[in-house]
Amino acid sequence: MAAQAIPEGYEHATPYLCVKGAADALAFYARAFGAVETMRLAEPSGRIGHAEIKIGGAPIMLSDEYPEESVLSPATLGGTPVSIHLYVPDVDAFVARAEAAGGKVLRGPADQFYGDRSATLRDPFGHHWFFATRKEAVSDQEMQRRYDAELAKGSK
Repeated sequence: MAAQAIPEGYEHATPYLCVKGAADALAFYARAFGAVETMRLAEPSGRIGHAEIKIGGAPIMLSDEYPEESVLSPATLGGTPVSIHLYVPDVDAFVARAEAAGGKVLRGPADQFYGDRSATLRDPFGHHWFFATRKEAVSDQEMQRRYDAELAKGSK
């Protein structure tokens, strides 16, 4: 059977998360973000070698830690330098649901100069998430003007 070089639904970059406790993470993402699990490959021990979820239309892959292959989670590394950004229909409701499920709100929903209402959350597994709802279409030039104004406020 011939295969497509790029599978349908995977035309863009797909985050691949490593977590300590992938089964718990899958349950959290379902409760907190409304994630739908689309596949799971589990070892007899229960360690998850690969799983896939969708949050809205966004595919995300994840696995348990595999230290023997240098696949380490934020819990083991002491944090993460990576954040995942997703647009959602109602950022306020989305963040409230995620917080109730155990997510830690780092920056609550607020209107931003670039036209989004956005928030930042850390999940119980150490990953950072930006969630946003577009409220205003802002041209690149207007965004730069507003950004300059924000920077000027910060230097006072």
